[in-house]
Amino acid sequence: MAKTLDRVDRRILDELQSDARISNQDLAKRVGLSSAPCWRRLRRLEEDGFIASYATLLNRPAIGLPILAYAQVTLENHHPESVRQFDQLIAQRPEVLECHSMSGTNDYLLRIVAGSMEAYEHFLSTHVLQTKAVRSVNTSFVLRTKKFTTRLPLDAGGAAVARARTSS
Repeated sequence: MAKTLDRVDRRILDELQSDARISNQDLAKRVGLSSAPCWRRLRRLEEDGFIASYATLLNRPAIGLPILAYAQVTLENHHPESVRQFDQLIAQRPEVLECHSMSGTNDYLLRIVAGSMEAYEHFLSTHVLQTKAVRSVNTSFVLRTKKFTTRLPLDAGGAAVARARTSS
């Protein structure tokens, strides 16, 4: 049976996206519940998989990672060994923040951070391009970020969160 979110669940999730450190008491006030029912709903949302995790977002440039790049990667082939090699590389490299298998011309899209252009070039030439499974990499560098959010839309009328995973 598919699990759904009601209006209060969406309000809880929206508030948490704004401030994951909010106390249960403050969260309850903001969504119009008392503390105990709010806490129970929050635990259910976690258990049902609507909340994947909680995180602290760091300021990349402030911690010495001003370079943000998107790399489109094409593999030589799609044999299991090639995919395994690539997956192993990606899993081991902390510079790679995201890796998405893509439809279209390229096989993967990576989001990568680096401390400098030299550091990115070193990562690319000594790790990615040395992997036999990789045919080509096309990189685009972020010049300026116009919008960045981790907040998902939770509008009641949209399909964004109308249904979640089915439980087994």
